[in-house]
Amino acid sequence: MCGIVGYAGDRECVEVLLDSLSKLEYRGYDSAGIAVFEKGKIVVEKTQGKLSNLRDKLNEREKIDGHCGIGHTRWATHGEPSDINSHPHGSKRVSIVHNGIIENYKEIKKFLISKGYTFVSETDTETVAKLIDYHYNGDPVDAIIKTLADVRGAYALGIIFKDYPETIYAVRKDSPLIIGTGDGENFIASDVPAILKYTNKYYLLEENEIATIKSDRVEFCDTHKQSIVKEVLTSEFDLEAAEKGGYEHFMLKEIHEQPEAVKTTITPRIVNGMPDLSECGLTDDMLKSFRKIFIVACGTAMHAGLVGKYVIEKLARIEVTVDIASEFRYRDPIIGKDDLVIVISQSGETADTKAALHLAKDRGAKVLGIVNVKGSSIARESDMVLYTHAGPEISVASTKAFAVQMSVMYLLAFKLAYVRGTIDETECKRLTGVLASIPNEIEKAMACDEKCKFIGSKLVISPSLLYIGRGLDYALSMEGSLKLKEISYIHSESYAAGELKHGTISLIEEGVPVICVATQSELLEKTISNVSEVKARGAYTIVVGKEGSGIEDKEDKDKNTKLIDDLITVPNLEDIIMPMVTIVPLQLLAYYTTVSKGFDVDKPRNLAKSVTVE
Repeated sequence: MCGIVGYAGDRECVEVLLDSLSKLEYRGYDSAGIAVFEKGKIVVEKTQGKLSNLRDKLNEREKIDGHCGIGHTRWATHGEPSDINSHPHGSKRVSIVHNGIIENYKEIKKFLISKGYTFVSETDTETVAKLIDYHYNGDPVDAIIKTLADVRGAYALGIIFKDYPETIYAVRKDSPLIIGTGDGENFIASDVPAILKYTNKYYLLEENEIATIKSDRVEFCDTHKQSIVKEVLTSEFDLEAAEKGGYEHFMLKEIHEQPEAVKTTITPRIVNGMPDLSECGLTDDMLKSFRKIFIVACGTAMHAGLVGKYVIEKLARIEVTVDIASEFRYRDPIIGKDDLVIVISQSGETADTKAALHLAKDRGAKVLGIVNVKGSSIARESDMVLYTHAGPEISVASTKAFAVQMSVMYLLAFKLAYVRGTIDETECKRLTGVLASIPNEIEKAMACDEKCKFIGSKLVISPSLLYIGRGLDYALSMEGSLKLKEISYIHSESYAAGELKHGTISLIEEGVPVICVATQSELLEKTISNVSEVKARGAYTIVVGKEGSGIEDKEDKDKNTKLIDDLITVPNLEDIIMPMVTIVPLQLLAYYTTVSKGFDVDKPRNLAKSVTVE
């Protein structure tokens, strides 16, 4: 979603704002702008397009000399991308930047027009800016409190008032915002990477708390103007982790960071060879008592949940339902106090997943959050939380977050199976040991890099392609398909291989690429028969399989020709753990296909890293 930054201090404000916004480009955006105090007035400059466009525009005008201001990168929700619809928005007295959606903006806009206000943009944000102006009587906090009472929706707001130079006001609801604090300078930001160059100390702004930010101090109050004392937090992310480190793109860097991320995530949770999840309060008695498990997530996190479902049901023999978060609450799910609801989110701020969490708690179920960001909304609101230690993930297309989410699901599956008596201690230790060795195996899987680059160069001319698989391979094919389509813009779908004959095979014609994930030994012959079906209809067949499994020798017995046009092999491990290494070539295929097409790998069009609105 949109990026918000703000600065109050002694540095040149414009440079700090532009630099901080550049660290949020991964969130996805279509325009950018800043508002800076200069000589008793608020100077606004904004433009459609990349941050470089804004910098060019600023270079063409007289230098803005200021030390306090706000900045924004916009991802369009109301109104097309344009200079006019770009943030900041405001009046002569007020300027704001906004992340989120105001649901009742049309009602507010109609009211304000009746009071003589005029509007120049199509955005909901301008409505909030004008409403703050309407309520302003000389006291900024009073104006903000009155405005909050009138608006419905999700928001993070950075606000400056002409009458209060060198001061920023901030407030949030259902959309993340932090307050960074340094030596003689303070910040606001949507995400920690924006401020890491300047400080790793920050305050977490809770819902409907109002922050007043000056260069020398930060003050907080509630909507009754009662003062709030808050704890200063320290980010574990570092600046180096948020930089490319010699890689051409963040996505490639993050693919190669997966071994270390998985190791960092699982090692502290293996004690005496056994999975230990006691840190989050999941007791053995609780794990024994759950009637059913629901896993709720969006996109890539949902695919990690599917892997979890397969493994938990196979090992622990407890029913698991996986839901897309945006559908979960609208289907009126049958959940209760004896159920466990697992919500998975990299950012911990995903709006649909948060809504599912609230529904689960309202129904009395226990909620376990699996998130990467400490202090995020889902982390704070879940009954229990397991943090994935992926570090900052900058590329919009998630890679290492998926790997660590899967690794946590494996630990949970092993623990569940053991305490429920479906596996004994010896088997639990064996499985846990296999998982502990996975970082090295992921590293070995990177050896397919050149083969993926070669295949990616051939996929660029394809208007559409298909991924197929069975069992755990089907879950992986879904993630592989998502990775490819979201960054290369090639139409791609994933199907259970056994479903081909029920309609989808009609799409196969000469040269259509079919990527088959075939690592499950028990299903290999059936999967290969599906490869034979598409090969017979002219498909270009790409198979991801185990080293030494004999898959490379598979032939079309009728034609005595190879079934597989291109084979990618990964380390040969036992079936249940294969997703941890199989994902690597699927990520690399998506990456190299996109590089070959010349597209921006890290910032695909229309997408945002953290989806904080429905």
